[in-house]
Amino acid sequence: MRLSRLRTARRSGTRTMAALVTTALVAIGSAPVADAYSAAAPLSSLVDPLIGSSNGGNTYPGATLPQGMIAWSPTSTTGDQTSTGAANGYHYGTTRVRGLSLTHVNGAGCNPGAAGDVPIMPFVGDVTSSPSADTRDAVYAADFSHDDEKAVPGRYTLGLKSGARADLAVSSRAGVADFTFPRGSSANLLFRVSNSLNGSEDAHVDIDAAHRKVTGWVLTGAFCGRRANGGTNNRKSYYKLYFSASFDRAFSSVGTWKDGTLSPGSTTASGGEGYATGADRAGRGSGGYVGFDTSADNDVHMRLGISYVSLKGAEGNLREEIAPRASVADVAEAGARAWDRELGTVRVQGGTTARRTAFYTALYHALMQPNLVSDTDGRYYGMDGVVHRLARGQRAQYSNFSGWDQYRAQIQLLALLRPTVAGDFAQSLYNFAQQNGGVWDRWVHISGATHVMTGDPSAATLATFYAMGVRNFDYAGAFDSLVQQATVPHPDGLSDAGCPGQCEGQRPNLAQYLDSRYAAQDVCHCWGGAAETLEDAVADSALGRWARLLGRDAPAEEFTARGAYWRNVYNPGATAGAGYVQARNLDGSWVTPFDPGSDRGFAQGTSATYTWMVPQDVQGLAAAMGGRETAAARLDGFFHKADGSWSVRGGDPLRYDPTNEPGIHAPWLYNALGQPWKTQATVRQIVDTVYGTGPSGLPGNDDLGTMSAWYVFATLGVYPQTPGSANLLLGAPVFTSAVLDRPGGKDIVISAPDAGDTHVYVDAVRHDGSTLDQSWVGAGLTLDGGRLDFDLAGQPNTSWATDPGTLPG
Repeated sequence: MRLSRLRTARRSGTRTMAALVTTALVAIGSAPVADAYSAAAPLSSLVDPLIGSSNGGNTYPGATLPQGMIAWSPTSTTGDQTSTGAANGYHYGTTRVRGLSLTHVNGAGCNPGAAGDVPIMPFVGDVTSSPSADTRDAVYAADFSHDDEKAVPGRYTLGLKSGARADLAVSSRAGVADFTFPRGSSANLLFRVSNSLNGSEDAHVDIDAAHRKVTGWVLTGAFCGRRANGGTNNRKSYYKLYFSASFDRAFSSVGTWKDGTLSPGSTTASGGEGYATGADRAGRGSGGYVGFDTSADNDVHMRLGISYVSLKGAEGNLREEIAPRASVADVAEAGARAWDRELGTVRVQGGTTARRTAFYTALYHALMQPNLVSDTDGRYYGMDGVVHRLARGQRAQYSNFSGWDQYRAQIQLLALLRPTVAGDFAQSLYNFAQQNGGVWDRWVHISGATHVMTGDPSAATLATFYAMGVRNFDYAGAFDSLVQQATVPHPDGLSDAGCPGQCEGQRPNLAQYLDSRYAAQDVCHCWGGAAETLEDAVADSALGRWARLLGRDAPAEEFTARGAYWRNVYNPGATAGAGYVQARNLDGSWVTPFDPGSDRGFAQGTSATYTWMVPQDVQGLAAAMGGRETAAARLDGFFHKADGSWSVRGGDPLRYDPTNEPGIHAPWLYNALGQPWKTQATVRQIVDTVYGTGPSGLPGNDDLGTMSAWYVFATLGVYPQTPGSANLLLGAPVFTSAVLDRPGGKDIVISAPDAGDTHVYVDAVRHDGSTLDQSWVGAGLTLDGGRLDFDLAGQPNTSWATDPGTLPG
């Protein structure tokens, strides 16, 4: 989604962080790295969390673990207390912060998107006024230099120009911090409990000086709520984050504030900011501060736990995951090992250091999510507003589902590398749907249904999980529920609340859609009729594939047929020279005037991009365009300007946009058109020029790891063919070898000895020793493991994998 638009430790089978810290710091809940790599440099040392922190990537550099609940990272400011430097609270070019907040979402597009809860600010000086009254962040914020910043997986360190310094490290649901202040200075920690990125409905803080504790909560939510439809939809609260912080030393002073009133000596305060921006929110909110005597000791050690269930849950999470005397270094070392094991699911060789840094950072970003929302005791807050406990067999409840984005690449990578997490995630989404009256929301944040984007990505996601061998969820119940949503109209489907961007209906105006076999632009109650039709066709095709695997022949036939409804919005006469996908009205007429560079009828994209969004039926699309040769020539024009030069960086509405999801599969379509060497050349051009290292190393919003997952697949030389399938399309690897660790099964080995900058084309491929004369590999590799051997060349082999009888669908 583009910004510019628009465990119980025992239950989950993991060991507690407390145990880890006290038993040689064995890392948390991840598969072991192969012995061959035990002496190598840690893979986490190749990760640069700052990649994507500018150029609209919206990543954050702070401390987090794989699928972690806590993500401790800066909230920056550009001089407005109700805004930040970027959607996730941090932009590389903004070097002033007002706190280190406890939760973040990786790469979300709305600004601000979500979370950024409970910024904690080390402040040098006396607290003489309410920090909420500091609406321009002129007093209770501080500048910093990137020379005083260090971000590594699981740890974040920041030195401020005020002289204060923060060193943070985390477990899955808790963290520790060392704050240092100039000796002899006035030293305070501000707990800005109400200052979440999107504001807050309410917040509360308690200071217990006798026990050296600060506790509290914030009631917040409203993801993307102020962007869509003028902010009139989804301006609501849907989660409470609780925290409990304890210190190694006594407080020298305490105080609280509410709105513009400071109350020195007070130990409790409440009050939210609201969800507005600017003057409507500025100056509101509450918080508390604790001071420390730095005359003899200028270091403050803090231990902190969080929970979406209760204060007791936050304290239990801290107790279970971090040993009482664990230092920042102890916790950081355990976190680094956790990341080493996570990253060790893919072990590559070859390539430059920069290439490996880009790769492992992409893998890092892709495997950050989904995120834990259940406590170590197995409790979690449901979408029905009730506290639930994990059912037998489920290890964790996860959330943060950027469905419209993730179903295209990130969920396939998760299924491939972390199938148990994928299954728990699938069950989590099904749990939420059951708690939400049977409705599967397309963008779930914590325990909230946000309605963001369009289509039915839950169907595409769970069908893909099942196809790729994920079985540790109630797949029969989930399938039936998704079929219900896709066949029985829901009253919300006639609502325009939240449109565009956050339309309430998950299958908008379903009765009309089933009757007309397309979403009519003038009555669809959706973001755009053409986009909705294409998205639903992809989802239905995936349901059809899932039904076939389940042996459910009748729904398989029904949904496979519905997967072809894209044809009903393809207008062969859209322009004088070519057909395009185009929105239609209820009476069958085409929405005019038509411009292939316009987004009318579409969601965050143009007709020129969406016309290619038929991964389930590329041969049918090619036929509609006049045949594979014609389609390939048109695809050439999608990636090149009229003079033949590349156009793959975005900014042209008629051509490829790497910054957003609807067209990210397009480079791989050449395989189905019988010209796979063009896939190889195009993917390499994007890998080499659009992605890279440094803060601008992502093309745009990472969208909960989606763009990063694209890069991982692209550099490995494989890519998911279509949702609901385990087939992989083949490209040209950039690494000489890669080993994908399949938990409980045979590894996938990819070998390309000649891979490098000058060998970007496939000359031949062998699958488990047998010559492969097709540009795709079936589900057997994904499900059972195996080996792919690539012979690469400096010039294209225009005869390999071109037989019409062997082309992917």
